[in-house]
Amino acid sequence: MKSSVELIFDSTADHDSSAPDLTPRVETDDDIMDAYSRAVITAAEKVSPSVVYIEVQQPARSRRGNTPRVPREARGSGSGFIFTPDGFILTNSHVVHSANQIEVTVADGHKYQADLIGDDPDTDLAVIRINAPNAVPAKLGEAAKIRVGQLVVAIGNPYGFQYTVTAGVVSALGRSLRAQSGRLMDAVIQTDAALNPGNSGGPLVNSRGEVIGVNTAMILPAQGICFATSIDTAKFVASRLIRDGKVSRSYIGLAGQNVPLPRRIVRFYNLAVESGILVVSF
Repeated sequence: MKSSVELIFDSTADHDSSAPDLTPRVETDDDIMDAYSRAVITAAEKVSPSVVYIEVQQPARSRRGNTPRVPREARGSGSGFIFTPDGFILTNSHVVHSANQIEVTVADGHKYQADLIGDDPDTDLAVIRINAPNAVPAKLGEAAKIRVGQLVVAIGNPYGFQYTVTAGVVSALGRSLRAQSGRLMDAVIQTDAALNPGNSGGPLVNSRGEVIGVNTAMILPAQGICFATSIDTAKFVASRLIRDGKVSRSYIGLAGQNVPLPRRIVRFYNLAVESGILVVSF
């Protein structure tokens, strides 16, 4: 009897050894972190060859005591990324605005003098161009596919530390941000990927290495509240700057703001919407 039981047990074991293991695999914390790391590494490796370091010289004036104003040069720096094979670069307007000299350092260390094609302070975007062989353009994504909570990677040159990579998530979509010109920028992406002075103009990319935004601002001293201009806005502005050197906008001569309508008016007139536009000035 004992031997027969052993035979049955042995035959079952032989049968199970040839069957696939259907036991579900439980992911460990190390597995999850490895996947996160791989996503960040992949995105950074795809986009880093397109990221550039921008140094500018801008005219400035200073006064010492009662002496007349004397011209001097002010230096600044920022980030950008190549988006066409023939050397067009997207960056922020405030990085290159009024610059009389623009120098670009590409990923392999070579430096080139850049020409300002055009800048648009109303969206804080600008296009410059370098004459560099074998320029590596970044792949541009689509803003419509962005989701709150998705992984994003920012690459730039904060405080001159070139090709710095930070990671975070999309915190919110559809934010409004006031540009230095005073105009409101719409469809701005909020992220907690760390940005610092010098990151301006660098790319914000998704886990597939597609640029989904242009890093433009952060709120100090808050932590993790940073903003990027949507790539759809950047595509439109860049095309106009390349074609015309500027963005021409129409206006109707009045200003307004959205306001809710009283419920009794909505019901009385059977309106399809519950808000309207209040004319503020004309």
